[in-house]
Amino acid sequence: MKREVFEYAVVRVVPRVERGERVNAGVIVYCKARSFLAARCALDVGRLRALDAGVDVVGVERALEAVELVCRGGEDAGVAGGEDAGRRFRWLTAPRSTIVQPGPVHTGLTADPEAELEWLVASLVR
Repeated sequence: MKREVFEYAVVRVVPRVERGERVNAGVIVYCKARSFLAARCALDVGRLRALDAGVDVVGVERALEAVELVCRGGEDAGVAGGEDAGRRFRWLTAPRSTIVQPGPVHTGLTADPEAELEWLVASLVR
């Protein structure tokens, strides 16, 4: 099977921005050639609370769910859901100073973006 270029970014939770500490909580993968955009999030609440015992876990979980919704697109994703996959990926990976932040965008080659996503989540998040 032909390998295609893909891009990915780790989704990080930074409970106290002033401290700069973070927990990897998900991965977003985009492959233009395969029309693939998806995110998988797996928040380790224990690790997050170790950084900030008072963190709003429910709020963080909702923000992570929103990342997955925007990747899927459609009406449930709000205004961004109507954009093409590339624009949604760029929007999700734009730098921001909120509690849920994208890491830098990296590239690679893959024959199976879905399998790549699962491997990245297993090795970078879980």
